[in-house]
Amino acid sequence: MSTKRPTLFLAILASLAATPLVHSTAVFAADAAVVQPKEGWYKTLIDFDYMRQNVEIPPKKGVMIIDSRPAARQYDPGHIPGAVNIPDSQFDKQVAMLPADRAALLLFYCGGVDCMLSHNSAVKAEKLGYTNIKVYPFGMPDWKAKGGPVSVSAAHIKKLIDDKAAYMLVDARPKRVADKGMIPTAVNISDTEFDKNVDRLPADKATPLIFYCGGLECVLSDKSAEKARKLGYTNVLTYPPGYPEWEKLHGAQAGAGAAARATGGAAAAGAALVPGKEKGTVTVASFEQLWKANPGAVMLVDVRDPKEFAAGTIKGAVNIPINELEKKIATLPADKPVVFVCGTGARSGEAYDTVKLLGGKLQASFIDADIKFNADGTYSMAEHK
Repeated sequence: MSTKRPTLFLAILASLAATPLVHSTAVFAADAAVVQPKEGWYKTLIDFDYMRQNVEIPPKKGVMIIDSRPAARQYDPGHIPGAVNIPDSQFDKQVAMLPADRAALLLFYCGGVDCMLSHNSAVKAEKLGYTNIKVYPFGMPDWKAKGGPVSVSAAHIKKLIDDKAAYMLVDARPKRVADKGMIPTAVNISDTEFDKNVDRLPADKATPLIFYCGGLECVLSDKSAEKARKLGYTNVLTYPPGYPEWEKLHGAQAGAGAAARATGGAAAAGAALVPGKEKGTVTVASFEQLWKANPGAVMLVDVRDPKEFAAGTIKGAVNIPINELEKKIATLPADKPVVFVCGTGARSGEAYDTVKLLGGKLQASFIDADIKFNADGTYSMAEHK
């Protein structure tokens, strides 16, 4: 009997070591450092492992994760998946967002050890009668540093669309579902077909990739996001509320199949690329109309050198230098037009010739114009006569 006690004791120690920690003591350990709780911190603190254990899509029943930071500048561009945003400054006005069950687990976080917002909100929740409250004091900086997944809001996606920013929005639902309605600028790469379509992902692995699917009960976007991370993409995000929330906020959007049927294959209703005078060109007017109406309907490729591109380009364009194009043709999308630009039309015309020779059925064209690129992403074009 005595020989079994050390083994039992060691097993108990091992299980304790593997358990995510909840702290209510005076000293809080984070990695190798020891952090002294600050005055005003909430009494019950948790670490990354405890928080990670409770972050799931679909969200865990009986758990609410609350981001106490301001919305537009902090929550919208990056938050813990499944977290609801109740800024501490708006807490008293938004208490209706809290669960009816006062015994539900409430996990608060904000912007790190110098941020008191989550602690302040936790105290307010306690005064409302909630009995199971914890604060993750290291917050979003620690979450990101340790590789926790990050989500964005609908407001952030809308801003990216309006700003014509460089990103790729991926609808991970099956094509038959996505064809009924998609978020503008999104491309449909269903999770089940992901491995067959990796060539449609951006060549630049630092490009923001945002995956979404059918709402908080849908796991397809999370699965695709993880596959993208394994491929080496470094800025992978998800939008967990997905198309159901987007449709509620912005109304139904035509899916890829519906748009093609409605326009006879044109990229956007009322806006389509019109061939120019020279073979392979499109008119400046038609490009600008389409780019303004639906930038996601076309891939704009700036074929100038990286230094030129960094000094100024058209906002939303991707850079594939002309001397790298041949080996990167496979990265160009086959499901939408590709338009090449440079400063004079010379290199973009060469890019068009290269793709027509080697790119199979790719829908390629170029703009034959003198283009002045500005550092802020604006530009001016003078079409060649």
